[in-house]
Amino acid sequence: MGGFPILSVMMLVPLLGAIACLFMDAKPARMVALLATLIDLALGIVLWANYDIGGAQWQFTESAGLFAGFEYALGIDGIALMLIMLSVFLMPICIGASWEAITKRVGEYMAAFLLMEVLMIGVFAAQDIFLFYIFFEAGLIPMYLIIGVWGGQNRIYAAYKFFLYTLLGSVLMLIAMLWMVNEAGTSSVPVLMEYDFAPEAQTWLWLAFFASFAVKMPMWPVHTWLPDAHVQAPTAGSVILAGVLLKLGGYGFIRFSLPMFPDASAQFAWLVWGLSMIAVVLTSLIALVQADMKKLIAYSSVAHMAIVTVGLFAFNVQGLEGAMMIMLGHGLVSGALFLCVGVIYDRLHTREIDRYGGLAINMPAYAVLFMLFTMASVGLPGTSNFVGEFLALAGIYQANSWVAFVCTTGIILGAAYMLYLYRRVVFGIQKNADAAAMPDLSVREYLLLGPIAAAVLWMGVYPESFLAPMRADIELLDTRLAASAPEGDAHLAIGEGAPPAEEHAEGGAH
Repeated sequence: MGGFPILSVMMLVPLLGAIACLFMDAKPARMVALLATLIDLALGIVLWANYDIGGAQWQFTESAGLFAGFEYALGIDGIALMLIMLSVFLMPICIGASWEAITKRVGEYMAAFLLMEVLMIGVFAAQDIFLFYIFFEAGLIPMYLIIGVWGGQNRIYAAYKFFLYTLLGSVLMLIAMLWMVNEAGTSSVPVLMEYDFAPEAQTWLWLAFFASFAVKMPMWPVHTWLPDAHVQAPTAGSVILAGVLLKLGGYGFIRFSLPMFPDASAQFAWLVWGLSMIAVVLTSLIALVQADMKKLIAYSSVAHMAIVTVGLFAFNVQGLEGAMMIMLGHGLVSGALFLCVGVIYDRLHTREIDRYGGLAINMPAYAVLFMLFTMASVGLPGTSNFVGEFLALAGIYQANSWVAFVCTTGIILGAAYMLYLYRRVVFGIQKNADAAAMPDLSVREYLLLGPIAAAVLWMGVYPESFLAPMRADIELLDTRLAASAPEGDAHLAIGEGAPPAEEHAEGGAH
């Protein structure tokens, strides 16, 4: 890129757009927000096109010393690249989803979304631990406002719950960061990723980071803020919350907990596995009995993210690659499902499943796209989620076959609640005249759902284009974890099929 500070520019564009939106009426604010997010999407495509897959681990690096011990340092590896692409891809879709649904304080609403884009890119690109913390925590503020100002009837309760849950764990993480910087003598994330902290210190540091990342994922039992936040948030708020903000916890585990505290990660793997197994089964069963569409999809998110955590703590390449692919696939699919709910909510202003039925008759195009995203959520081969779930479960099977068995039941339960939802909304008799009179997708709605449908199929058919940029970074992480990895109960290692050559030789000698 010849020294062009593309990451800073990608943060500056939405920041300037956000400031401009604050001083504008509704119509120009919408246009500015859409333009800013589309420019960022174009810059993201340039970033991906110029990313050198066989090159240095950290690319597009920029740094400037701000004041003592604090540096403005940016740079990305393949993992950060993919998550930045997910963010810039979903952002214009969120602006489009809010085009008609949001009518009050439109300028402030668009500014909040653009600010969130700045902070999300900042989280994934930050190479200074305190810079990461600032972006990570500041992301709370626009989401808190989006839920609290433009949300549903119980928006204030949901916004406070979201804020308090996520804030509490982060205080412990900040204390841990201060200790780490004092101990290692640097706040550089790449340096800290290779620093060997004492094993007894790792235990406490891991727990402090876990307190923050587990809430963000969200892991059972600190997941209860998520259904409330989703139900009360406007459609675009739910899309970005499920699509990107839940991935911050997974990114935190990959960037901090696993490489910086490998011994403690192995020591606490049983805790992560246990909580994830409970989450997969319990939240899937809770999803089965929901009457509200958004709540059902929110609980399904907790179950899917639990398979991410078991993949991350499988301590092998398949598990890590699978976890990353689920994060990307779930970001697309859950965002699309919330958009599908938003489409019919905008027409009938209710999310009650029983108010619908037989939509395939009057909304056939909607029924087809909704079917695609439902199947992707279930993990149908040829769609985005299949690749990630297959890899993650193959990875955890090597580590612990019982954990793999329990987590696989989540796929069966996932099929149960998603297909049950689809059957009640799209098939059957049309028992409500107002639902039967709803028009099919508008051009704007095609433009929102079409790109996600294409991305979901692209990921399912050719996952290599997403795995290739991340592979070297995941292998480096796997090498870092290899010494600490707990013994697996799978008796056949990958690639093992015949006895080694030495044994043949010995056999010949006898």
